[in-house]
Amino acid sequence: MYPKYDVIVVGAGHAGCEAANAAAKMGSKVLLITMNMNTIAQMSCNPAMGGVAKGQIVREIDALGGMSGIISDKSMIQFRMLNKSKGPAMWSPRTQNDRMRFAEEWRLALEQNPNVDFWQEMVTGITYRDGKATGVKTGMGIDFEAKAVILTSGTFLNGIIHIGEKQFGGGRTGEHAAKGITEQLVQIGFEAGRMKTGTPPRVDGRSLDYSKMEEQRGDEQPEKFSFSSETKPLTEQRSCFITYTNPEVHETLEKGFDRSPMFNGRIQGIGPRYCPSIEDKINRFAERNRHQIFVEPEGWNTVEIYVNGFSTSLPEDIQYEAIRKIDGFENVKMFRPGYAIEYDYFPPTQLNLTLETKLVENLYFAGQINGTTGYEEAACQGLIAGINAHRKIHSEDEFTLTRSEAYIGVLIDDLINKGTNEPYRMFTSRAEHRILLRQDNADLRLTERGFNIGLASEDRLKQTKEKQRQLNLLINDLHQKKVDPDMANPMLESHNTAAIQHRTTLNKLVKRPQLDINNLKEIGEDYATYLNKYDKHIIESADIHIKYEDYIDKEMKLAQKMNELENVKISDKLNYSDITALSAEGREKLNKIKPSTLGQASRISGVSPADISVLMVYMGR
Repeated sequence: MYPKYDVIVVGAGHAGCEAANAAAKMGSKVLLITMNMNTIAQMSCNPAMGGVAKGQIVREIDALGGMSGIISDKSMIQFRMLNKSKGPAMWSPRTQNDRMRFAEEWRLALEQNPNVDFWQEMVTGITYRDGKATGVKTGMGIDFEAKAVILTSGTFLNGIIHIGEKQFGGGRTGEHAAKGITEQLVQIGFEAGRMKTGTPPRVDGRSLDYSKMEEQRGDEQPEKFSFSSETKPLTEQRSCFITYTNPEVHETLEKGFDRSPMFNGRIQGIGPRYCPSIEDKINRFAERNRHQIFVEPEGWNTVEIYVNGFSTSLPEDIQYEAIRKIDGFENVKMFRPGYAIEYDYFPPTQLNLTLETKLVENLYFAGQINGTTGYEEAACQGLIAGINAHRKIHSEDEFTLTRSEAYIGVLIDDLINKGTNEPYRMFTSRAEHRILLRQDNADLRLTERGFNIGLASEDRLKQTKEKQRQLNLLINDLHQKKVDPDMANPMLESHNTAAIQHRTTLNKLVKRPQLDINNLKEIGEDYATYLNKYDKHIIESADIHIKYEDYIDKEMKLAQKMNELENVKISDKLNYSDITALSAEGREKLNKIKPSTLGQASRISGVSPADISVLMVYMGR
């Protein structure tokens, strides 16, 4: 009765949408199953995409041929490039988004893909035979067959919502928890754990006094996420606002600490370290008398406001009393209180680099089920799982990214080699090659790889190659063209940097911290005419390359050295218990994770450099 599918994706959050889109775009027949068709790509928490390191991930998804960048651009209401005062490895794009338009754009994109079918129902378990996933079973007892299954269950697996002393089952406010999957997977032999996340109250923007807050405008010259010409930068933006808590707010919140599920033991799961609840902040940072609150609009036309920084699971009466003591919130009307949610996850050391599980072939996990937090971290995992599910069932080589190729590679490598016992969030500091993994060059790094697997379009590849050609041309010209002192010195003096005594190549001037390439236009009309031929993004990338070329060369050599270890394959049949020269911890960790390469083995927590040397000798290296 029901058709057979190549890939079934369970869950239609950020991971599920990217997984379904990628597999379908590459040619697989996909069934996307969700408990509620009206909440596809729901922004369950803050209405924003990107941020520190996360913005780089969105650009990487876009470069590979995924959709998160395009959807973010189509629904953005504000754009900011964060960390511009720091080095370019730290620059991170971020959009404030219209939450309803974001979900609508994702649904429309999926509906326009003829290879995607939809089904609204709860999945209660997978079906499998001879150690291979064969489909899923639903709450109504329907068996859908497929060659591969991708689980992207978010916070729904046995989800429990906490508000003060009240608790009830749910995967998100107003939605049921998913039952049955965890129990079945544990029975098969998977290890499961519990995690916790939270969300702040939503309030009525009409009841706020913005005159008491600091306005936070978007960039004067906004950019966008996608490298494609399908989207355009904003010409109009909505502002966010900043206000602060105060000692009176803290005292009010503390009155409810004895009723807090965080402090009385009702929540067992570990919450995100870098996005703590307001009660956690007050408890951990008692010396601070105020904390920042970001007042973020949920869209162009809605009055709903997201109170970023006020995540809480305290009783709703305490939340309401405390929030009214924040400057600008004196007459606030609350739409719904904040809450904490506790849910099941599966430690990601049980996965391969492709996000396929080690225990069940053709079964993939992506998103919060792997212990991550954040839309961007989930979306990139969904993309990689979707790509690999398609390639596996079509007998094609697996697709993986290394730590020196992408933040996506760093994230997945961290998860499967180190695991996580708290919600994992990406930061620039997690990437040892971050000067190579900038937001401006994601297309140059990854678009050709996306094209080669049938995900990025030919137009995108042509555009990327033209960008690389122009970039190389500009960099080479700046290394070769020389300027006389009498022409350059007036410009140099106007920027308080030392005059030159001899003819000097332009790249040496650009290296100076006081200058950038655009300053060369001040030397003379010929220079301005020449540089005006180039797009501002080409000029920015060339400027970064020239200023940091010594560091970039050093990082590339280091990455190549590390990649030599990635080329040394290890058989998954190798029994490390037989290699007695390995440390006891090394044997235990290597047997558990079963690394596929020597490089991967070297990054496993508990495996020492001495263990790697022993392995190299054992393998005849």
